[in-house]
Amino acid sequence: MKSQSLRPGYLRIAGLILLLAAASNLFSADTTAKAVLLYSRYYNAEGENRYAPDGVYKEVLQRLRAEFDVRIHNQSLTPLTLAGVNVILIANPNDKAAGTNPPPPHVSPADIDTLTEFVRNGGGLILMENQENHNLEVEDSNKLLARFGIQATNLYTDAKQLVLPKQTPIIGGLRWAYYTGNLLLLDQTHPAKPRALVTNDLSQKPVKGPRDQAGVLLAVAQLGKGRVAIVTDSGWIADWAFSGEGIGGVSIKEQDNWEILLRLARWATGAGIKGSPAARPPNSE
Repeated sequence: MKSQSLRPGYLRIAGLILLLAAASNLFSADTTAKAVLLYSRYYNAEGENRYAPDGVYKEVLQRLRAEFDVRIHNQSLTPLTLAGVNVILIANPNDKAAGTNPPPPHVSPADIDTLTEFVRNGGGLILMENQENHNLEVEDSNKLLARFGIQATNLYTDAKQLVLPKQTPIIGGLRWAYYTGNLLLLDQTHPAKPRALVTNDLSQKPVKGPRDQAGVLLAVAQLGKGRVAIVTDSGWIADWAFSGEGIGGVSIKEQDNWEILLRLARWATGAGIKGSPAARPPNSE
């Protein structure tokens, strides 16, 4: 009889333990949730497969999945399609149609407002430019970049290995295999505080090609709660860049391109880089 009278107490304790275990599991799931990275193909023309997710971007997207919830689609960028997204990656927005396919959408005024608000509310944006003859759209995308005090130009630097100074924020001391792109102009008075992360070091010569313009190759900015990184090359995270195989007779074997991208993606989400004194961007609060 005594053991029977104690049984309800045991049941209450057991129930409490189960509730605590469930709460613990929920807490663990919340704290280990991955940031969402969207590789948007919206501004890439149908049939334009230069940086296809199942092509030369296959490896980089697979690597990113270890740390991010990677999503890929070509839907228009709206508050609905951006719901839950932490950082957007856009590569080589296209200007013209590919073959007989319909022309790609350019960055519209509505897109500019949506993406600006996305960043202002804490989202990250990584937009990558390119060299000429890569169906790159500049005029309309520059209207978006203007919201962050940045403009792409038609001045180019040929492929080179850039060993970045150790004091460079976020990516200091790494080796960037840069495979040609257009330079950036920054409006130093803009409230987004655009600043150069990588300027072209003219003492480090191109591997091949005569063009070696002084200027900005990678810039970052912060607007509201969000962060933006503009890179002037899209090929640097292709499979052939990671492997050192290169392209077009240009090969840069010694590089840290994956680490550079990972750090930029972490920074764009606001996560920073654990253990790195260079995790904070210049002039960040």
